[in-house]
Amino acid sequence: VTTAQPCSVGIVGAGNMGGSLLQGLLDAGVDPQRLTAVDQVDDILAPLAARGVVTGSDLSLACEDRDVVIIGVKPQSAAGVLGALAPHLKADQLIVSIMAGVTTDHIAQMLGADQPVVRVMPQTLVRLQAGATAVASGRHTTPQQVSMVVDLFSRVGSSVEVSEGLLDAVTGLSGSGPAYVYTIIEALADGGVKAGLPRDTALQLAAQTVAGAGRMVLETGEHPATLRDQV
Repeated sequence: VTTAQPCSVGIVGAGNMGGSLLQGLLDAGVDPQRLTAVDQVDDILAPLAARGVVTGSDLSLACEDRDVVIIGVKPQSAAGVLGALAPHLKADQLIVSIMAGVTTDHIAQMLGADQPVVRVMPQTLVRLQAGATAVASGRHTTPQQVSMVVDLFSRVGSSVEVSEGLLDAVTGLSGSGPAYVYTIIEALADGGVKAGLPRDTALQLAAQTVAGAGRMVLETGEHPATLRDQV
């Protein structure tokens, strides 16, 4: 367990993904005063403020005394948000984007500066410190900045570095992956119900089966095909 505090973080857009990340970091023991959440919706900010996170609606707040500014808005809002954010950024302040499909070069272009930018593809599973996050560096980042982001997301699951060109593949695999797995759990549970099990019992057995199978792959290092043959 990592005990040292990570970099300080401001998040613009604290909805599904941004909110999940903040809750996960808090549960992982990160000092709430090292976290800032900026959003236009008070109901999103209220539970974060209750846990001690610095909150507000002004974009400049996300930049104040923060090592990293995470952009968690929808891609279609990127140009407006980044343009408004740009005047408040320090030259070496790291931008971390969780927007799908928006390249680091395009983000730097929208900021109008050679700002260091890292793209990440996380999952809402970060809320439970069970996420799988891919990290891709832009052209103006230093190895130390990339390591800082890898460390941050390692607090809420596992974190790997990939080239930016592979992020579309990551989006299809782990970014969308939970939806595939939820479908598998639902199908297993439906089968159990059809065989006579109560719905809650079938769902518990199905979910734990998938969770346990994932742990077996990760902790034994065995190929999934080998483990399947052992069932």
